[in-house]
Amino acid sequence: MTGLLAAVLLLAGMGVSHAVVRIADDRGGRIGTYVDRYQGLRSSGETVIIDGLCASACTIVLGAVPHSRICVTSHANLGFHAAWDFGANGRAITNPEATQMLYSMYPASIRRWIASRGGLTPRMIFLRGKALQAMFRPCYLDAQASANRSR
Repeated sequence: MTGLLAAVLLLAGMGVSHAVVRIADDRGGRIGTYVDRYQGLRSSGETVIIDGLCASACTIVLGAVPHSRICVTSHANLGFHAAWDFGANGRAITNPEATQMLYSMYPASIRRWIASRGGLTPRMIFLRGKALQAMFRPCYLDAQASANRSR
């Protein structure tokens, strides 16, 4: 019964006919690839469930998809760092322009959180747990998963 209730709550929070995209283990990649992917996701009306790692360029989803269509589970973990390119010798070098563009895509609450930790630098910083759950609505996958395990 609890599993059914969790499923109903999950579906009720999504809207009438919207599909769901689950992010669980995304370490990021090229910024342009993610901008393109999330523009399509934004226009699709799909709900985004962050249920694990979403790092680097993956975090662009926070600015590309409306806040009301993003939810987080207790497993959600966001990783932020400065944008970089390969230098002439093949080493990673920070790209200040791309870093500023990335930073400007984030919602104000995320920018404040990043700024309070020294900004976007080559070092990865992680937003998770209660701090993350205070910024986004919860997903009801946790309740559904618990109910399924207890059967």
